[in-house]
Amino acid sequence: SGKDPTKVDRSAAYICRQMAKSVVNSGLSARCLVQLSYAIGVAKPLSLFVETYGSEKNGLSVDDITNVLKMEFDCRPGAIAQSLALCEPKYQETAAYCHFGRQAYTKDGIKFFEWENAKDLAKYTSMNSDQVSAALKASNYLAKWVD
Repeated sequence: SGKDPTKVDRSAAYICRQMAKSVVNSGLSARCLVQLSYAIGVAKPLSLFVETYGSEKNGLSVDDITNVLKMEFDCRPGAIAQSLALCEPKYQETAAYCHFGRQAYTKDGIKFFEWENAKDLAKYTSMNSDQVSAALKASNYLAKWVD
């Protein structure tokens, strides 16, 4: 059922989970939903939608949090497969008891449930909107995202 890590039906769900957990765990908002959309034959995601249900923190807006995610995550299919170690043979272990809400671990050098490990985005909690915008402009996000 879609075990190919370059297909975004599964891998994008994993990276969306990691992005949402990273936003909440880093204190950018109390709640977070992340959605991605893709076009067939186009590696870069066409859109990134972030919903925080009004729970943003530290004066950042939803647009600022979206920009943070654009800087910190590469959501092209190959990059997702690499960052979440999806090319390693592990689907027997992940086939039962759901893919989300499990503890990430490493067994025999193979990473399992890597999408449950939130990325530290805490450096953005001390930034304001202008600083986030400046960081976005200085970054290479256009190499990873359609704008």
